Amino acid sequence: MELNREHFRAIIYYNFQRQLSQQECLAELLSVFGNEAPLQSTISCCFGEFKRGRVSLSDDSRMGAPKTAVTQENVDAIEASLKISKTSIQKILYEELGVRKLVFHWIPHLLTEEQKAARVTWCQKTLDRFNSGNSKNVFSIVSGDESWIYCYEPENKRQSDVWVFQVLRKRWSRYLCQKRQRTVTADWYTTICLPKVITELRKINPERRIIPHQDNASSHTAQKRGQYLTEENVELLEHPPYSPDLGPNDFFTFPKIKNRLRGQRFQLPQEAVDAFKNAVLDLPADEWNKCFENWFEHMQMCINLRGEYFEKQ
Repeated sequence: MELNREHFRAIIYYNFQRQLSQQECLAELLSVFGNEAPLQSTISCCFGEFKRGRVSLSDDSRMGAPKTAVTQENVDAIEASLKISKTSIQKILYEELGVRKLVFHWIPHLLTEEQKAARVTWCQKTLDRFNSGNSKNVFSIVSGDESWIYCYEPENKRQSDVWVFQVLRKRWSRYLCQKRQRTVTADWYTTICLPKVITELRKINPERRIIPHQDNASSHTAQKRGQYLTEENVELLEHPPYSPDLGPNDFFTFPKIKNRLRGQRFQLPQEAVDAFKNAVLDLPADEWNKCFENWFEHMQMCINLRGEYFEKQ
Protein backbone atom coordinates (compact mmCIF):
# COMPACT_ATOMS: atom_id res chain seq x y z
CA MET A 1 0.00 0.00 0.00
CA GLU A 2 1.39 3.38 -1.00
CA LEU A 3 1.03 6.04 1.68
CA ASN A 4 -0.26 9.48 0.71
CA ARG A 5 -0.24 12.83 2.50
CA GLU A 6 -3.36 12.02 4.52
CA HIS A 7 -1.75 8.85 5.85
CA PHE A 8 1.39 10.69 6.90
CA ARG A 9 -0.68 13.47 8.48
CA ALA A 10 -2.48 10.87 10.57
CA ILE A 11 0.84 9.39 11.70
CA ILE A 12 2.15 12.85 12.57
CA TYR A 13 -1.02 13.55 14.57
CA TYR A 14 -0.56 10.25 16.42
CA ASN A 15 3.00 11.25 17.33
CA PHE A 16 1.74 14.68 18.36
CA GLN A 17 -0.74 13.02 20.72
CA ARG A 18 2.11 10.93 22.13
CA GLN A 19 3.75 14.27 22.97
CA LEU A 20 6.80 13.56 20.81
CA SER A 21 8.88 16.55 19.73
CA GLN A 22 9.10 17.48 16.05
CA GLN A 23 12.65 16.11 15.93
CA GLU A 24 11.59 12.82 17.51
CA CYS A 25 8.68 12.55 15.09
CA LEU A 26 10.96 13.16 12.10
CA ALA A 27 13.53 10.63 13.35
CA GLU A 28 10.84 7.98 13.79
CA LEU A 29 9.40 8.59 10.31
CA LEU A 30 12.85 8.49 8.71
CA SER A 31 13.69 5.21 10.46
CA VAL A 32 10.55 3.59 9.05
CA PHE A 33 9.98 5.26 5.66
CA GLY A 34 13.44 6.54 4.72
CA ASN A 35 13.42 8.98 1.79
CA GLU A 36 9.63 8.73 1.51
CA ALA A 37 9.18 10.37 4.92
CA PRO A 38 7.75 13.93 5.05
CA LEU A 39 10.09 16.89 5.29
CA GLN A 40 10.86 18.69 8.54
CA SER A 41 8.88 21.71 7.28
CA THR A 42 5.80 19.51 6.75
CA ILE A 43 5.99 18.13 10.27
CA SER A 44 6.47 21.62 11.70
CA CYS A 45 3.44 22.89 9.79
CA CYS A 46 1.28 19.99 11.01
CA PHE A 47 2.38 20.46 14.62
CA GLY A 48 1.48 24.15 14.37
CA GLU A 49 -2.01 23.35 13.09
CA PHE A 50 -2.58 20.72 15.76
CA LYS A 51 -1.54 23.12 18.52
CA ARG A 52 -4.10 25.64 17.22
CA GLY A 53 -6.81 22.98 17.35
CA ARG A 54 -7.00 22.43 13.58
CA VAL A 55 -7.02 18.64 13.60
CA SER A 56 -7.92 18.07 9.96
CA LEU A 57 -6.47 14.91 8.43
CA SER A 58 -8.27 15.10 5.08
CA ASP A 59 -7.04 17.27 2.20
CA ASP A 60 -10.64 18.15 1.31
CA SER A 61 -11.39 19.61 4.72
CA ARG A 62 -8.15 21.58 5.06
CA MET A 63 -9.42 24.84 3.62
CA GLY A 64 -7.26 27.09 5.81
CA ALA A 65 -8.32 29.85 8.16
CA PRO A 66 -11.75 31.45 7.67
CA LYS A 67 -11.78 34.66 5.69
CA THR A 68 -12.61 37.35 8.22
CA ALA A 69 -10.81 40.29 6.64
CA VAL A 70 -10.93 39.47 2.94
CA THR A 71 -14.63 39.95 2.31
CA GLN A 72 -16.35 41.39 -0.73
CA GLU A 73 -17.53 44.32 1.38
CA ASN A 74 -13.98 45.20 2.38
CA VAL A 75 -12.72 44.72 -1.18
CA ASP A 76 -15.39 47.10 -2.51
CA ALA A 77 -14.59 49.67 0.17
CA ILE A 78 -10.88 49.66 -0.62
CA GLU A 79 -11.52 49.78 -4.36
CA ALA A 80 -13.79 52.81 -3.91
CA SER A 81 -11.15 54.61 -1.83
CA LEU A 82 -8.41 54.19 -4.44
CA LYS A 83 -8.77 57.32 -6.54
CA ILE A 84 -5.14 57.51 -7.64
CA SER A 85 -3.94 56.29 -11.02
CA LYS A 86 -1.13 53.80 -11.64
CA THR A 87 0.89 56.56 -13.31
CA SER A 88 0.64 58.73 -10.21
CA ILE A 89 1.73 55.84 -7.99
CA GLN A 90 4.80 55.27 -10.17
CA LYS A 91 5.64 58.98 -10.08
CA ILE A 92 5.44 59.04 -6.27
CA LEU A 93 7.58 55.92 -5.94
CA TYR A 94 10.28 56.83 -8.44
CA GLU A 95 10.43 60.63 -8.36
CA GLU A 96 9.38 61.54 -4.83
CA LEU A 97 10.50 58.54 -2.78
CA GLY A 98 13.53 57.62 -4.89
CA VAL A 99 12.56 53.97 -5.24
CA ARG A 100 14.42 52.28 -8.08
CA LYS A 101 15.05 48.87 -9.55
CA LEU A 102 18.27 47.48 -8.09
CA VAL A 103 18.59 43.95 -9.46
CA PHE A 104 17.35 42.06 -12.49
CA HIS A 105 15.06 39.57 -10.73
CA TRP A 106 14.75 40.18 -7.02
CA ILE A 107 16.26 42.00 -4.04
CA PRO A 108 17.72 39.43 -1.62
CA HIS A 109 17.81 41.76 1.37
CA LEU A 110 17.20 45.36 2.37
CA LEU A 111 20.81 46.30 3.09
CA THR A 112 21.74 48.53 6.00
CA GLU A 113 24.54 51.07 5.72
CA GLU A 114 26.77 48.79 7.81
CA GLN A 115 26.12 45.85 5.49
CA LYS A 116 26.84 47.98 2.41
CA ALA A 117 30.12 49.10 4.00
CA ALA A 118 31.00 45.46 4.79
CA ARG A 119 30.38 44.49 1.15
CA VAL A 120 32.63 47.29 -0.09
CA THR A 121 35.38 46.41 2.41
CA TRP A 122 35.31 42.73 1.42
CA CYS A 123 35.41 43.55 -2.30
CA GLN A 124 38.33 45.93 -1.89
CA LYS A 125 40.33 43.47 0.23
CA THR A 126 39.66 40.60 -2.20
CA LEU A 127 40.60 42.68 -5.25
CA ASP A 128 43.83 43.76 -3.57
CA ARG A 129 44.62 40.25 -2.39
CA PHE A 130 44.21 38.66 -5.81
CA ASN A 131 45.34 41.64 -7.89
CA SER A 132 41.89 42.02 -9.47
CA GLY A 133 41.99 38.39 -10.56
CA ASN A 134 45.48 38.49 -12.10
CA SER A 135 47.26 36.78 -9.20
CA LYS A 136 48.23 33.12 -9.59
CA ASN A 137 46.61 32.51 -6.19
CA VAL A 138 43.24 32.63 -7.97
CA PHE A 139 43.93 29.03 -8.99
CA SER A 140 43.81 28.04 -5.30
CA ILE A 141 40.21 29.25 -4.87
CA VAL A 142 37.52 26.59 -4.66
CA SER A 143 34.04 28.13 -4.65
CA GLY A 144 31.20 25.91 -3.44
CA ASP A 145 27.45 26.28 -3.10
CA GLU A 146 24.21 24.28 -3.02
CA SER A 147 21.25 24.21 -5.37
CA TRP A 148 18.16 22.19 -6.19
CA ILE A 149 18.09 20.26 -9.46
CA TYR A 150 14.69 19.55 -10.97
CA CYS A 151 13.39 16.60 -12.94
CA TYR A 152 11.69 19.35 -14.90
CA GLU A 153 12.79 22.99 -14.73
CA PRO A 154 9.44 24.66 -13.92
CA GLU A 155 8.32 28.20 -13.34
CA ASN A 156 7.42 27.22 -9.79
CA LYS A 157 10.68 26.60 -7.94
CA ARG A 158 8.92 24.58 -5.23
CA GLN A 159 8.71 21.56 -7.55
CA SER A 160 12.16 20.26 -6.70
CA ASP A 161 13.49 16.73 -6.57
CA VAL A 162 17.22 16.52 -6.12
CA TRP A 163 19.72 18.54 -4.10
CA VAL A 164 23.30 18.80 -5.30
CA PHE A 165 26.38 20.43 -3.82
CA GLN A 166 28.69 21.74 -6.47
CA VAL A 167 32.28 22.83 -6.12
CA LEU A 168 33.51 25.20 -8.78
CA ARG A 169 37.08 26.00 -9.73
CA LYS A 170 38.72 27.22 -12.89
CA ARG A 171 38.62 24.26 -15.32
CA TRP A 172 37.60 21.91 -12.50
CA SER A 173 34.33 20.72 -11.03
CA ARG A 174 33.02 18.04 -8.67
CA TYR A 175 29.63 17.15 -7.26
CA LEU A 176 28.45 15.70 -3.97
CA CYS A 177 24.84 14.52 -3.99
CA GLN A 178 22.80 14.75 -0.83
CA LYS A 179 19.78 12.51 -0.18
CA ARG A 180 16.58 13.51 -1.88
CA GLN A 181 14.85 16.49 -0.28
CA ARG A 182 17.15 16.70 2.74
CA THR A 183 18.46 19.89 4.29
CA VAL A 184 22.22 20.42 4.41
CA THR A 185 23.41 20.36 8.00
CA ALA A 186 26.70 21.41 9.58
CA ASP A 187 27.42 17.75 10.39
CA TRP A 188 27.00 16.61 6.78
CA TYR A 189 28.92 19.57 5.43
CA THR A 190 31.83 19.13 7.85
CA THR A 191 32.12 15.34 8.09
CA ILE A 192 31.19 14.29 4.54
CA CYS A 193 31.25 17.16 2.06
CA LEU A 194 34.42 19.08 2.96
CA PRO A 195 36.59 15.97 3.55
CA LYS A 196 35.66 14.59 0.12
CA VAL A 197 36.40 17.89 -1.59
CA ILE A 198 39.75 18.43 0.13
CA THR A 199 40.82 14.81 -0.39
CA GLU A 200 40.03 15.06 -4.11
CA LEU A 201 41.94 18.32 -4.46
CA ARG A 202 45.01 16.91 -2.70
CA LYS A 203 45.21 13.62 -4.56
CA ILE A 204 48.05 14.82 -6.77
CA ASN A 205 49.69 17.28 -4.38
CA PRO A 206 49.01 16.64 -0.66
CA GLU A 207 50.62 19.96 0.23
CA ARG A 208 48.76 22.11 -2.28
CA ARG A 209 47.20 25.34 -1.12
CA ILE A 210 43.40 25.44 -0.98
CA ILE A 211 41.31 28.58 -0.45
CA PRO A 212 37.65 27.57 -0.13
CA HIS A 213 34.97 30.19 -0.77
CA GLN A 214 31.36 29.81 0.34
CA ASP A 215 28.39 31.93 1.34
CA ASN A 216 27.08 32.47 4.87
CA ALA A 217 24.57 29.62 5.09
CA SER A 218 24.32 28.24 8.62
CA SER A 219 26.03 24.97 7.65
CA HIS A 220 28.94 26.97 6.21
CA THR A 221 29.48 29.15 9.27
CA ALA A 222 29.15 26.52 12.01
CA GLN A 223 31.95 26.39 14.56
CA LYS A 224 32.82 22.78 13.74
CA ARG A 225 33.47 23.80 10.12
CA GLY A 226 36.07 26.33 11.28
CA GLN A 227 37.70 23.75 13.52
CA TYR A 228 37.94 21.26 10.67
CA LEU A 229 39.50 23.75 8.26
CA THR A 230 42.03 24.78 10.91
CA GLU A 231 43.02 21.15 11.47
CA GLU A 232 43.46 20.68 7.72
CA ASN A 233 45.50 23.89 7.44
CA VAL A 234 43.00 25.31 4.96
CA GLU A 235 42.55 29.06 4.67
CA LEU A 236 38.97 30.25 4.16
CA LEU A 237 37.95 33.10 1.86
CA GLU A 238 35.04 34.70 3.71
CA HIS A 239 31.92 36.08 2.02
CA PRO A 240 29.97 39.25 2.88
CA PRO A 241 26.43 38.73 4.25
CA TYR A 242 23.42 38.91 1.91
CA SER A 243 25.57 38.94 -1.24
CA PRO A 244 24.43 36.40 -3.84
CA ASP A 245 25.53 38.91 -6.48
CA LEU A 246 29.11 38.29 -5.31
CA GLY A 247 28.94 34.50 -5.45
CA PRO A 248 30.16 32.92 -8.73
CA ASN A 249 27.82 29.94 -8.41
CA ASP A 250 24.80 32.21 -7.86
CA PHE A 251 25.35 34.55 -10.80
CA PHE A 252 27.10 32.18 -13.22
CA THR A 253 27.16 28.42 -12.72
CA PHE A 254 23.67 27.55 -11.55
CA PRO A 255 21.77 29.95 -13.87
CA LYS A 256 23.88 28.98 -16.88
CA ILE A 257 23.53 25.23 -16.40
CA LYS A 258 19.85 25.32 -15.47
CA ASN A 259 19.06 27.37 -18.56
CA ARG A 260 20.65 24.60 -20.63
CA LEU A 261 18.39 22.03 -18.97
CA ARG A 262 15.23 24.13 -19.09
CA GLY A 263 12.39 22.36 -20.90
CA GLN A 264 13.90 18.87 -20.53
CA ARG A 265 12.03 16.21 -18.56
CA PHE A 266 13.70 13.43 -16.55
CA GLN A 267 11.90 10.39 -15.21
CA LEU A 268 14.31 9.75 -12.34
CA PRO A 269 16.21 12.11 -10.01
CA GLN A 270 19.52 10.49 -10.94
CA GLU A 271 18.89 11.29 -14.60
CA ALA A 272 18.55 14.98 -13.71
CA VAL A 273 21.79 14.85 -11.69
CA ASP A 274 23.67 13.16 -14.55
CA ALA A 275 22.36 15.70 -17.05
CA PHE A 276 23.49 18.53 -14.77
CA LYS A 277 26.97 17.00 -14.43
CA ASN A 278 27.31 16.52 -18.18
CA ALA A 279 26.21 20.09 -18.84
CA VAL A 280 28.92 21.40 -16.50
CA LEU A 281 31.61 19.15 -17.95
CA ASP A 282 30.67 20.28 -21.46
CA LEU A 283 31.41 23.92 -20.64
CA PRO A 284 34.71 24.92 -22.30
CA ALA A 285 37.62 26.21 -20.25
CA ASP A 286 37.16 29.78 -21.47
CA GLU A 287 33.67 29.82 -19.92
CA TRP A 288 35.14 29.02 -16.49
CA ASN A 289 37.77 31.70 -17.00
CA LYS A 290 35.01 34.16 -17.88
CA CYS A 291 33.18 33.21 -14.68
CA PHE A 292 36.13 34.24 -12.53
CA GLU A 293 36.72 37.38 -14.57
CA ASN A 294 33.09 38.39 -14.05
CA TRP A 295 33.45 37.67 -10.35
CA PHE A 296 36.15 40.31 -9.92
CA GLU A 297 34.22 42.69 -12.16
CA HIS A 298 31.23 42.28 -9.83
CA MET A 299 33.43 43.23 -6.90
CA GLN A 300 34.46 46.44 -8.63
CA MET A 301 30.82 47.26 -9.50
CA CYS A 302 29.87 46.76 -5.86
CA ILE A 303 32.58 49.22 -4.83
CA ASN A 304 31.48 51.74 -7.46
CA LEU A 305 27.89 51.57 -6.18
CA ARG A 306 29.01 51.84 -2.53
CA GLY A 307 27.74 48.43 -1.59
CA GLU A 308 24.35 48.56 -3.31
CA TYR A 309 23.02 45.63 -5.30
CA PHE A 310 23.50 46.12 -9.02
CA GLU A 311 21.75 45.18 -12.22
CA LYS A 312 22.40 41.78 -13.75
CA GLN A 313 25.19 42.12 -16.28
